[in-house]
This record gives sequence, structure tokens and C-alpha cells, in this order.
Amino acid sequence: MRIGIVQGDITTRDVDAIVNAANSSLLGGGGVDGAIHRAAGPELLEACRELRRTTLPHGLPVGAAVATPGFRLPVKWVIHTVGPNRHAGQTDPELLSSCFRESLAVAREIGAKSVAFPAISAGIYGWDAQEVAEVAFDAVSAYADSPGGAPDLVEFVLFSESTTAVFRSVFGG
Repeated sequence: MRIGIVQGDITTRDVDAIVNAANSSLLGGGGVDGAIHRAAGPELLEACRELRRTTLPHGLPVGAAVATPGFRLPVKWVIHTVGPNRHAGQTDPELLSSCFRESLAVAREIGAKSVAFPAISAGIYGWDAQEVAEVAFDAVSAYADSPGGAPDLVEFVLFSESTTAVFRSVFGG
């Protein structure tokens, strides 16, 4: 598995799946979530509403992940995960690690060979980018050694120059 760190817009990446830092409602929001919903078009919101009507009536739990088609995005899939909100007292790094592990498990299930992640929980959810990068690196590295394997490529696509620099320092790239 190769790991890449890119500064840019996750909605334009040429990968099989992008990970959405969603909220538990799955009905859109700000930041990465809003950008993905806008780029994917109204079909993504309808797919998320269908998930809420059927398999996730109470929303997506923190640390869990679920996939929808990418619709108008240049990807086949959007993998939605809900990061822990430090401001709401969700400070256990295991919850954050679960977001990365569960997203990779969903990627395996749907056959995605390349996946792009944002800095889950590093924005409005209040987690320090350094801690997010460390947890992400540990989770992705451990997953690479798991039975069944990992995607060929995992990218971290970060919007800001400062967060990109933090991820590069942690990943040694």
C-alpha cells in the first residue's frame, strides 16, 4: 500500500472512493461534508436519506462508515464516516481510529483500490491536526497488515497548507 499526502480539493481526486467527514445525520453540513454534497449533486443527499429511511434510522454512529455511490463526483464511491467531536466530549482516540479502520473495511467490501481521506475531526470537531495525523498513520499502517489487505493507494487530501505540513511531518513525506 502506498500512502500519499496531497494539498487540494478531495472532490477532484482520481481515486475509486473518497471519505466524507460526515455528521451522524448524513444529510450534509459544512466543511468537507458540504463540499462533497455540493460536488456530488442532489442524488447524494437522496441516497443518504434512503439510508436514514432504511438501515440507519438513528443516523451513522461515531466511528462507523457506510458507502454510497459518488454520483457527479469523479469517483465511484463516497465512504461516509462520523468523526468524534472533541467539543462534545468525544476525546477517545480509539473513536477517531475507528473512522479510518471502518472506512478502509468498507473500501475493501466495495472493491476500492484507491481511497482519499480528509483530516477527519481536525476541523470544526476540534481535534488537533497533529493528533489526527498520528492516529490516521497508526490506523492505516495497522490495516495494511490485516488479513484481506488494504487498498493499493491511500491518499490524505488536505485543504490547508498548515494541515498538509503537519501530515507530511508525521508521515515522513
